[in-house]
Amino acid sequence: MTRLFFCTASVLAFSTAIATAAEIKMGYALAEDSHYGAGARAFEETLRAELGDAFTVRHFPSSGLGGEREVIEGLQLGTVEATIASSGTLSNFVPEVGVFDIPFLFRDLHHARTVLDGPIGQEMLAKFDGAGLHGLVWGEQGFRHITNNRNPVAAPGDMAGLKIRTMENPVHLRAFEALGAAPTPMAWPEVIPALEQGAIDGQENPLSVIVSANLNEVQKYLSVDGHVYSSAILLLSPKLWNSLDDAQKEAFQKAGAAAAAAMRGYVDTVEADGIEELRNRGMEVNILTPEEKLVFQEQLAATYEGYQAQFGKELMDSIIATQ
Repeated sequence: MTRLFFCTASVLAFSTAIATAAEIKMGYALAEDSHYGAGARAFEETLRAELGDAFTVRHFPSSGLGGEREVIEGLQLGTVEATIASSGTLSNFVPEVGVFDIPFLFRDLHHARTVLDGPIGQEMLAKFDGAGLHGLVWGEQGFRHITNNRNPVAAPGDMAGLKIRTMENPVHLRAFEALGAAPTPMAWPEVIPALEQGAIDGQENPLSVIVSANLNEVQKYLSVDGHVYSSAILLLSPKLWNSLDDAQKEAFQKAGAAAAAAMRGYVDTVEADGIEELRNRGMEVNILTPEEKLVFQEQLAATYEGYQAQFGKELMDSIIATQ
């Protein structure tokens, strides 16, 4: 009888442990073999190392839960627990974060990472709590470049009338309109079909996306201009975050740091090898010189005045001055 009691108790304890393991649905737009996938895996592995089987992470790559905007809205509603999302979507939820999308604001990856990891980036991260979201950590995509099927882009005139997909981001839209292009906001799941059908001429993304999404299969020209630095973010639903105790929150922060490091490591690799890889896949690549980039910046002068009015000259100057 005693043995039966202990066996029954063990089974009940095991069943309770299974029942109380919380599932984290994690959606992201890109494939598992991408910087988002690398970040998601590092997040899961670190969380398991810190908290054992208390949480299970269920991955939904390749927009398995919908486009970025829909997934972030799911976090607000509490129907999705976590996502890795691009910076371009975020200004729809926290308008101030759009400052990071200003063209040619960041000098290089070191500059961008220093800003995001420092006081400016961390203050911006905290603003998501007021938008029904919890920003865990800044990740990364890298500097954005233009691909298209019409012609190489080396000067603003090459963009005249170019129907180019952008994210739903007013900062990006304003810049491309000033350069004479025809920006077309579009959710990521729709992009490759639109390129295949010729509904749009091109798109703009970091090498990390261009390589992992095999955009060489639907695009002929790559113009390496680095017009915008593209961060990423690991967001949690407030429902999940507020359910955690202090020790669990610390473990989630460690998992977030591991995810950010994995994304940045992926970007470093693809920045070193991606251009040659895309050339080998058949893309025609032109790399803009500093002088050519300066022509783009000069044409965007009027938009910078608008950005200063929107985000504050002091903030922009502080970002530029960060070493």
